[in-house]
Amino acid sequence: MSSAAASDALVIFGVTGDLAYKQIFPALHAMIRRGRLDVPILGMARAGSSLDELRARAKASIEEKGPLDSAAFAVLSRLLRYIGGNYEDAATFDALRAALGGATRPAFYFAIPPSMFAPVAAGLAAAGVVDRARVIVEKPFGRDVASAEALNRTLHEHFAEPSIFRIDHYLGKEPVQNLLYYRFANSFLEPIWNRNYVASVQVTMAEAFGVQGRGKFYEEAGAIRDVVQNHLLQVVSLLAMEAPGGRGTEAVRDEKAQAFRSMRPLEPADVVRGQFAGYRDEDGVAEDSQVETFAAIRLHIDSWRWAGVPFYIRAGKHLPVTATEVLVELKRPPVSIFADCDAARPNHFRFRLSPEVVLSLGARAKAHGDRMHGEDVELVARHEQADEKAPYERLLGDAMRGDQTLFSREDSVQEAWRIVEPVLGATTPLHAYAPGSWGPDEANRLMTDGGMWHNPAQQWKEQDAQEVQDA
Repeated sequence: MSSAAASDALVIFGVTGDLAYKQIFPALHAMIRRGRLDVPILGMARAGSSLDELRARAKASIEEKGPLDSAAFAVLSRLLRYIGGNYEDAATFDALRAALGGATRPAFYFAIPPSMFAPVAAGLAAAGVVDRARVIVEKPFGRDVASAEALNRTLHEHFAEPSIFRIDHYLGKEPVQNLLYYRFANSFLEPIWNRNYVASVQVTMAEAFGVQGRGKFYEEAGAIRDVVQNHLLQVVSLLAMEAPGGRGTEAVRDEKAQAFRSMRPLEPADVVRGQFAGYRDEDGVAEDSQVETFAAIRLHIDSWRWAGVPFYIRAGKHLPVTATEVLVELKRPPVSIFADCDAARPNHFRFRLSPEVVLSLGARAKAHGDRMHGEDVELVARHEQADEKAPYERLLGDAMRGDQTLFSREDSVQEAWRIVEPVLGATTPLHAYAPGSWGPDEANRLMTDGGMWHNPAQQWKEQDAQEVQDA
């Protein structure tokens, strides 16, 4: 946790855009409702809007996301300012400097395309408002190693690395943070959390829906750029990292960076790409598109702890369910004493990250009766908590306090691009798959260890109801 002074103003560039509407305004409303935000909020955008229109847009955004707290919205309306202008015009930044008044530690939120980072950062520097400022930027942090390095150079011209907060909203999710906590707050995991006992690790991010009208965006991204390079490799880093050498923010980020450095660059043989039937009929999608809507990956980590253990990553759209899950499969006992165990499922840990938050241990137990015959069981712990913070509320609050724990550091971002860069674009074949399936059959060939994909199922609530009924 950072002991730095909190930001005394928030400036949002691109305040009339989709990101502000869908995520930032609801986060600000929630922060105010909890009594955690009471500084000027300056909205920056191209000329053509007004403060009243911005307030109306903020209200519509909050009401669409959830219930509006009238008292919290009254405070938001009071704090909100609007500055319209051209981002390449010095007068715009002079107006911003005047509107900041006595604020000396502003946080600048770049909810704008990366192509605008350079002129905006230069304009802020010329106006003399960057010395004690922080800057918050959104993914994507580049499209490959070279563009990520160029983007970082642009930011570093005016902001030091400790002042840069790269948001990956996935790291703000409570269940993802729980992976880190669960690993290092419990002693029973450490003796078996290594290549001696773990057979494989699977991370699946399944979405039952398609591109939802975002065909043009997806044509520029694809599944690997959209969620594998960032969200899912971040999850793998939490699973694979060593224990931090202290409680500080940088101790955690150092170990995550080391985990990334241990990951081998992907080769074509490690990747299967798929595209759901009908994707090319979406608006903004090329008739001969070679962009993947599904990716399955076999990742190797060359560390003392994980050498030889395959990490499997799978992400896709139009799959049977919407769920994100980690499954850590353990090796079988060295000698099989009971015959029925030969074909049984190995022991495993399951971390359900969404839509529910579930931790479970898969084991083998004796079935009822006289025979020494067993059955697979799961010991389940569920986490449910009302009024949890949404990712953007948590991350925005952390950034304004100067806490970088949940933000991506420069070296980790560039290492993640190094890992996926060899397989970006149409470097591997594209396989069609039917909507509602688990992707192309070719993904099964990645399982060279003799294992199989374990498909998440949205059955926890139904399963629990049955258990209660049986009891």
